Amino acid sequence: MPFRRRKPVGPLERLRAVLWPSMGFRRSLRYLKLRLVRLSASPYSVAAGVAVGVAVAWTPFLGVHIIIAMAIAFVLRANLVAAALGTTFANPLTFPLIWAATWELGHVMLGRNGDNVAGQLDFVSIFSHMNFLHLWGPVLEPMTVGALIPGTLSAAVAYFSVYAIIRGVRAQKHQMLTQHVATRQAALGTSE
Repeated sequence: MPFRRRKPVGPLERLRAVLWPSMGFRRSLRYLKLRLVRLSASPYSVAAGVAVGVAVAWTPFLGVHIIIAMAIAFVLRANLVAAALGTTFANPLTFPLIWAATWELGHVMLGRNGDNVAGQLDFVSIFSHMNFLHLWGPVLEPMTVGALIPGTLSAAVAYFSVYAIIRGVRAQKHQMLTQHVATRQAALGTSE
């Protein structure tokens, strides 16, 4: 094999690469930025789509984040692809932070003591039946209510930062195109 490593990667190195890539997360964020900038929609539409996706990512409804984000984005006339990309905010690295924060904040907002509730719950029996009504009161309700504040704040940050990035990149691209046209016209004007 011409592209095989001389020394095979061990299991610890593979685990490290999964948890923290060799180039860090800079490459993934750069790729995400390029995907967003290349969308052929208005800066509002792309930024609103990302904001919706990030806000929905705070909710506890795993498996339907993209569907919820795309439905809300459709109503707001935001970009659906950007909304789907925004839901990547919820990933295996951020799930523990999101779940802990929404659980605690939800119990505080509902006026419950989260420690007493967690000690009384039998999660095995609740999740073994997978009945939505049994899950709603003790688990999903506090996490959904707790997702309101951090979801709103992170959506606002996402909206303004993505909007500024897209406007800046497109303005820079327009300026480069204008310069290219001006130099091209100057070159054609001197040759006549």
